[in-house]
Amino acid sequence: MSRYDEDAKYDRPKRRTRPRTKDRPTYDAAPIGFVVTRDRGRYTCVLNDGQVVTAMKARQLGRKGVIVGDRVRLDGDASGDKDTLARIVEVEPRKTILRRSADDDDPVERPLVANAEQLVIVAAVANPEPRPRLIDRCLVAAFDAGMRPLICLTKVDLADPEELLSTYRPLGVEAVATRRDGDLSELIEQLRDRTSVLVGHSGVGKSTLVNALVPEAHRAVGVVNDVTGRGRHTSTSTLVLQLPFGGWIVDTPGIRSFGLAHVDPQELIKAFGDLADETQDCPRGCTHADNEAACALDTAVAEGRVDAERVASYRRLLASRETRD
Repeated sequence: MSRYDEDAKYDRPKRRTRPRTKDRPTYDAAPIGFVVTRDRGRYTCVLNDGQVVTAMKARQLGRKGVIVGDRVRLDGDASGDKDTLARIVEVEPRKTILRRSADDDDPVERPLVANAEQLVIVAAVANPEPRPRLIDRCLVAAFDAGMRPLICLTKVDLADPEELLSTYRPLGVEAVATRRDGDLSELIEQLRDRTSVLVGHSGVGKSTLVNALVPEAHRAVGVVNDVTGRGRHTSTSTLVLQLPFGGWIVDTPGIRSFGLAHVDPQELIKAFGDLADETQDCPRGCTHADNEAACALDTAVAEGRVDAERVASYRRLLASRETRD
């Protein structure tokens, strides 16, 4: 073998792939699915005609996440037949996104649900005892996401809900009260034709509500520990269910904390239009908190332009951003 032949065998092999092109496939005609649940990398999607399709995320999406509530375009076999699998190739722009972090100093945001219109904060008035600071945190998350908040109090047959309701009345947040095996017509009217996310800590009765609203859901129902006063997690995954009277509900696992590291406290004031107008006269850098000496909100209260209870409620929400439950 000549020296030339010996060197030639170490030459870099020629590429035999097709030349690159800037043209990318379009999926404008691809069917759109609504992601209702996720399980180990498989997504269950409901098409506009009601067909249920199982899909996986296409490689071209890279690190772009797909979450429950997303509207996605599907490629491949979207027939929904047994043992078929479609590909999620595009995620439609999200109208809202509910997020939380593991803790207030955790910079990693965890998106929970996309495209929901309403956040239903479920809290029991007793057994387990209500946790107002957790309710506050959920309200902050709702305002940050641009969602309509609704407080749903359960187990009102065990205690008077008025004390808890009076706490949030100044914020203008609507609330409904329910009891076990009671009339749910008021709650149904609030849910009708909306996509609503149910959040609350374990044991407050979320799964009981879901089973009453969607009897075929068969969500597991837990009990409250008599010693700790806490519930046991029964829902372990986020699931979207269609309501028989119109709309969707998203049942989430019970939460113990709701981190708000992703929320800018300065943005929270935008959820309170009447108070935001008054803060235009605040000095630069004012946080509008209780310890601000020259906050214009205090002047507005003193001159009777805004309600003192409403300012106090807003400041409690603001403080909840900095106080972990």
